[in-house]
Amino acid sequence: MRIILKQRVEKLGQMGDVLDVKDGYARNFLLPRGFADRATPQRIAAFEAQRAQLEAHNLHLKSEAQAVADKMIGLKVALVRQAGESGHLYGSVRSVDLAEVVTEAGFTVNRHQIRIDNPIKELGVHKVRVSLHPEVDQFVTLAVAQTREEALALLADKPAPKEDAATDAVIH
Repeated sequence: MRIILKQRVEKLGQMGDVLDVKDGYARNFLLPRGFADRATPQRIAAFEAQRAQLEAHNLHLKSEAQAVADKMIGLKVALVRQAGESGHLYGSVRSVDLAEVVTEAGFTVNRHQIRIDNPIKELGVHKVRVSLHPEVDQFVTLAVAQTREEALALLADKPAPKEDAATDAVIH
C-alpha cells in the first residue's frame, strides 16, 4: 500500500515521505494511529497545502518533549524484584513496570515510549531509552535489586551526571 507519512516514524521515514509498505502494517498500525494517510493524489496535494502547519505543530511538540527530556537528565529509578542466587530474575522487567516507576518520579510516560533493546533479566544497573517524541530520546538509569537497600546502594555507586546531580531516586 502506498502511504504518505504525517509524522516521523522510527525505522520508516520522515514526515511527508511517500512510501510503499505492507497492507497489514498500514491498516493495523500506521493508519489507525494517525501516523500516515493513503497516498492518493488528492491527499498528497492536501498534505502539501498543510505541510507548514503540520511542521509548526511538530516543532511545538518537539520543543515540549525536549523540555521534559532536559528535566529527566540524570533520572535514576529502581525496581525491587525477586531473583535467584545467580542474580537472574524470575521473569523480566517490562516496559509497563518502568513506565510506572518513571510516572511515579513525576514524568508522564506510557509503556509505548519505553524502549528496552534487550530483555532485562539480571540484577544490576541498566540504561533504558525513553522516547518522548520521534526525534527526542532520553536515557534513564534503572537499578534492579532484591531489596530497597540494595537498589539505593546500586544507584549510589553509579556516578550522577554533572548536569543534574541532585535528582532523587524513586524506589518501586
